[in-house]
Amino acid sequence: MENIKGNEKVIVKFEDVSKIYQSGDHEAKALDNVSFELKESKFIVILGPSGAGKSTLLNMLGGLDNPTSGKIIVDGADISKYDDNRLAEYRAAKVGFVFQFYNLIPTLTVYENVALVKEISKKALEPMDMLDAVGLKDHAKKFPSKLSGGEQQRVSIARAICKNPEILLADEPTGALDSQTGQVVLKLFLELARKHKKTIIIVTHNQNIAKMADTVIRVKSGRIHSIIEQENPLTVDEVEW
Repeated sequence: MENIKGNEKVIVKFEDVSKIYQSGDHEAKALDNVSFELKESKFIVILGPSGAGKSTLLNMLGGLDNPTSGKIIVDGADISKYDDNRLAEYRAAKVGFVFQFYNLIPTLTVYENVALVKEISKKALEPMDMLDAVGLKDHAKKFPSKLSGGEQQRVSIARAICKNPEILLADEPTGALDSQTGQVVLKLFLELARKHKKTIIIVTHNQNIAKMADTVIRVKSGRIHSIIEQENPLTVDEVEW
């Protein structure tokens, strides 16, 4: 049964999730008994300093890592029980990734980098339309080395959007960008949440990005420090950068 609160569906639920990394006799607890719920079609920011556990949280939600204990439920399915094959299917069907460093294939053109997702997603969108959406249609035949950092990041966003995922995960997506390009990227994310009803989850240490979020989760020392629902989040243009 779907978990509905009011008219809003809960798309992600963490139940007492911990992650422990073992190195010899030493244990490092990246996440410590974390529980929260996220509603679909929202712009969500996970905020915290380096080493707080926020990237570990994102990786587990994306099916890139498994919890040591606890449950991760996405759209009613407990992905923490999935083996590697089912996690691969989950990543292909449900989530898109945008990383701080763009992970583009240098020997493929911009168009080819985006079109790759058509091989793994049956519901993929038209690559050229996605390049047009990020303002790079005219750069389709170029190779990544001919683009600026901001343009490469927009290619990685076009690739993630082209996959047509229900959940888009972004790890410090503006960290390597100048302020102006970062604002363009954030406007794209907000549009995906507001107009296209995608669930956008961004990990960052940037307090300004949190001002635009529907939900802000603050992580500190592997634990949830606070969860704030913002009824009137700011637009990109309203934030003082």
